[in-house]
Amino acid sequence: MAKLNVIFEDDAILVCKKEAGIPTQSAKVSEKDMVSIAKGYLFEKNFQKGEPYLGLIHRLDQPVEGILLLAKTPESAKLLSRQIQEGKMQKKYLAVTCGHISQKKDVLTNYLIKENRSNLSKVVGETVKDAKLAKLEYIILEEKGEQNLVEINLFTGRHHQIRVQLAHIGMPLWGDTKYNPLFKERSGWFQIALCAYQLEFEHPITNKKMIFNIMPTSDSFKKFDFIKKKE
Repeated sequence: MAKLNVIFEDDAILVCKKEAGIPTQSAKVSEKDMVSIAKGYLFEKNFQKGEPYLGLIHRLDQPVEGILLLAKTPESAKLLSRQIQEGKMQKKYLAVTCGHISQKKDVLTNYLIKENRSNLSKVVGETVKDAKLAKLEYIILEEKGEQNLVEINLFTGRHHQIRVQLAHIGMPLWGDTKYNPLFKERSGWFQIALCAYQLEFEHPITNKKMIFNIMPTSDSFKKFDFIKKKE
C-alpha cells in the first residue's frame, strides 16, 4: 500500500496530499486510490478497532494533485458536507495555462454538461437539459512567454470544470490532452498543470478556521517566481 502524505490529522478529520495520477476513489478493485490508501493508514494505526470509518468530503480529478479532506466520523462528514452545500468551504487552485488573454481577472459563469461516453464536459446554453451551473474566479499571477500562472477560486464543483471553463475563454491548461488543442495531437504522457493548493473551512467540532496550503511539484510550475518564493 502506498504511503499517505498526511498534512493534518485529529479525531475528526484527515487532511492529506493527493499525488497526480492517483484517483480519489476508484471502482476498480486492483487500482489504488486515496480512500483505500487512507483507510489502510488508519487501520494500521488502530488495527485493534477494526475497519475505520472514512467519509469522502470532496474529490479531485485523477490527473490533479492537491489537498484532500476526509472525515473520520459520520458527524464530521455531515457537518463538512453541509459547509460545501452552503458555500462555506473555499477551494483554490493553481494552474499553468497556454495563450494570452487581455482580462487578467474575471469571474466565469457558464453552464456545463457532461458527455458520459467520452467522459468530457462542454459549455452549453442555460436551457439545455441536464446543464449545470459552473462558476469560478481566475486571477493571472504571472506571465512567462506563452504561459500563465493562474489562481482559481472555485465556487462550484463540476466535472472537469476548471479545464473546460478556462479552455472556453482561450486559456487551456498546459498538458491537458482533452481540452488543449496544443496537446490533443501529441503522443506520449503529459502531466496536467493543475494543483488544488489551498483549502479553507471550519473545523466540524471546534468551529476553528482551518487553512491549508501546499505548492505544486510539477515541473511546469517551477519557472514562476510565485512558486519559487513560496517553496
